[in-house]
Amino acid sequence: MEQPKNMSETAILLMYCPDKQGLLATVTDFINVNGGNILYLDQYVDRQDHIFFMRVEWDLKNFIIPQEKIEEYFSTLYARKYDMIFRIYFSSKVPRMAIFVSKMSHCLYDMLARYTSGEWNVEIPLIISNHPDMKEAADRFGIPFHCLPITKENKAQQEAIELELLEKYDINFIVLARYMQVLSADFIEYYKERIINIHHSFLPAFMGAKPYHAAFERGVKLIGATSHYVTSDLDAGPIIEQDIVRISHKDTVDTLVKKGRDLEKIVLSRAVGKHIERKILTYKNKTIVFN
Repeated sequence: MEQPKNMSETAILLMYCPDKQGLLATVTDFINVNGGNILYLDQYVDRQDHIFFMRVEWDLKNFIIPQEKIEEYFSTLYARKYDMIFRIYFSSKVPRMAIFVSKMSHCLYDMLARYTSGEWNVEIPLIISNHPDMKEAADRFGIPFHCLPITKENKAQQEAIELELLEKYDINFIVLARYMQVLSADFIEYYKERIINIHHSFLPAFMGAKPYHAAFERGVKLIGATSHYVTSDLDAGPIIEQDIVRISHKDTVDTLVKKGRDLEKIVLSRAVGKHIERKILTYKNKTIVFN
């Protein structure tokens, strides 16, 4: 997917560092004195930890620093001086996303619909599954499908094949669309802060294979969904997006499942959209999500 011809290229800086007076002016001055036109700016200060967070996007049309040198210049002139953790992205570099799925289709179809409608500026070069069920969906959207069944005995071997495929297709991040497998710590480390998962409730909550049955038995009045980055601590990674839907005594297990799945796909897609737009910073075990 190419950038529209009537849009000039932009750069996005995501950064955080110890809070000091004048940081906002320092970063914006770097852009202004080098001919950049700031299009978007958002910043936040964590007053408890005294950390400054910032996202700024600027037009590169008249920027005098060559694109391939911007990161080096910024690191040398500012990042080292202020102990900044930062990343710079360019609008011409479209993110490449791999989808991992098992047998449930609701999240997969929602993402593929957003992808094909042009809602997301992203490429999806492949879909990986541990079951063959979703091959028809992948074929319908013209996306290569790779079925890699996983058992306790072959898990390491299959994950090695998955990593080879991800490297071959130059994948930037992964979305687990109700992929019912626990990834190994080594696999997660390879894509640290680049694997997005959806959980069928607020975390922690009703665990196990039948969460909606458990919720029904408890007579809950709200059900939720949580999307988060994957870490080696199961379902305990930095949370990106959450939402809820109200239910009542009139709901059945079937209506809870329907409402829950609707919520899951919406929450997951919101999280994926923010990641694609480079609007998320992770700090410790939480996220700063810019509007």
